[in-house]
Amino acid sequence: MTECNAQGLTFSSLGRRGVQVDFAGGTLTSEGGLPLLREVERRTGLIQAISDAIPDPRDPAWITHDQYSLLAQRVYGLALGYEDLNDQHALRRDPLLQLAAGREVDPQRPLASPPTLCRLENRIDRPTLVRISAVLVDQFIASFKEAPQRLVLDFDATDDPLHGRQEQAFFHGYYDGYCYLPLYVFCGDQLLVAYLRPANQDPATHAWAILKLLVDRLRRAWPGVRITFRGDSGFCRWRMMRWCDRNGIGYILGLAWNNVLEKLAQPWTIPAAWHCHRTQEKQRLFGSFAYAAKTWDRQRRVIVKAEHTPQGPNPRFLVTNCAGDEMELYDRGYCPRGEMENRIKEQQLQLFADRTSCHRFLANSFRLFLSAAAYTLVQTLRQTALADTELREAQVATIRLKLLKVGARVVASVRRVVIHLASSYPGRGLFEHVARRLLGGEVALNSS
Repeated sequence: MTECNAQGLTFSSLGRRGVQVDFAGGTLTSEGGLPLLREVERRTGLIQAISDAIPDPRDPAWITHDQYSLLAQRVYGLALGYEDLNDQHALRRDPLLQLAAGREVDPQRPLASPPTLCRLENRIDRPTLVRISAVLVDQFIASFKEAPQRLVLDFDATDDPLHGRQEQAFFHGYYDGYCYLPLYVFCGDQLLVAYLRPANQDPATHAWAILKLLVDRLRRAWPGVRITFRGDSGFCRWRMMRWCDRNGIGYILGLAWNNVLEKLAQPWTIPAAWHCHRTQEKQRLFGSFAYAAKTWDRQRRVIVKAEHTPQGPNPRFLVTNCAGDEMELYDRGYCPRGEMENRIKEQQLQLFADRTSCHRFLANSFRLFLSAAAYTLVQTLRQTALADTELREAQVATIRLKLLKVGARVVASVRRVVIHLASSYPGRGLFEHVARRLLGGEVALNSS
C-alpha cells in the first residue's frame, strides 16, 4: 500500500528491504541528449539566422529574455516532443534547455513563460515570414560541400485540420472539414519550403511563384545545376509547364485520368488486361504518346503505366519533358516522390506542424516555420552524425527516444556544467559516436 509523507513515498518492500521514492535527487533532466542538437545549431547557425530575420521592437533596457533564447526555447521544445506552449510552464526551468538557449543554468532564473512566447508568435508579420523562408533555403544550400549536378524539387500539399475559429479557416470538401492547406517543398529529405495557405484555394496556388524563386536562388548558388520539378496531378498546370520548358527546368507530374487519356492508352491497357486474365497475375506495360488538354498551349509527352491486376485495371498517367525510358521515368523518376509524404508525416505527427491553434493566420504560419526549423535540426543530425549508424533512416520520434530523451543529472559550478548520464544507458556507444562526429567533424557532408 502506497504511503505518502514529507520524506517521500514508500512502496512495497523487496524482501526485507523497503523501497522509497523522494524528490531530493538534485538537478535532473529528461533531455540529456539536447547538447547534441545544440552542437548542430551552433555549427549551422539556424536559430540565430531566424532570429536575425525577425525585427525586435522591444526596448533592450527592459528585456529579460532575448529573442534568440525565445526561439531556441521554442524550437528545441518541439524537437524534444513538447507541442504546447503550456508545456513551457515546467520546461522553462529545465537546466539543459536553459543551457541550449544560451542562458545560465539557474532554476531561479527560468526561461520565458508561455505568455511571453505567445507575444513573440503574434508580432510576426508577412515580410518577416518571407525572410524566414529564405533562411531555410540558405540552410539547404550551405549543407553542400560541392555544387550538386542535379536537384529534384518535390511539391506537395496536405491538410492541417482546424478545431477552432482561426483566421482564414475554410471548409475543404476533399478533406471534409475545416483546415489550412500548407504547401511543402522537399529535396530528398531536406526541407526547403513550409508555406501555410487557406483551404479555399487551388492546391497549386503560389506553387509557380515559389518554384521560380527557388530556381533563381539555387541557380545563383550553382549556375550549372539541373533542376527537376516533381508533383502529383494537383500541380499539373500548363502555365507552369510552359515556364519550365522556357527556363530549362525538367518536370514530371501526375496527370488525372479522363476519357481521352483512357482511349489513347488502349494500345497498352488492352494487352495488359488480356495477359492478366490469361495468367491471373499482375501485368504492367509502359508507353507514351502526345497529348494536350483543351486548355493547354500545346501537346506534351504523356507516359502511361497500364497496370492490370486480378482485382481490375489500375492505370496511371504522367506528363513530362524529361527524356528516357517510360518505365525508368515512372519507377525511378516519379515514384520516389512518395517518400516526401513520410517527411510530411514526420512534420505533422512528430514535430507538431499541425498545432496551428493561434487565432491569427500569420502566427500560425510562424508556428509552421518553427516546426520546420525543428525538423531541419533533426534532419541535419540524421544526415551527418547519424549517417553511418543504425539510426541513419530513423524517424524523428525514434531519434528522440533513443538519443535525445535521456535522463541525466546536471551539476553547474562557476567554471563548468557537467552532465552525468546513467552508467547503464544502453545507447552510450551511439551517443559517444555522434558527439565525436559533431565535435570533431564537419556538418555539411552533402556531395554533388
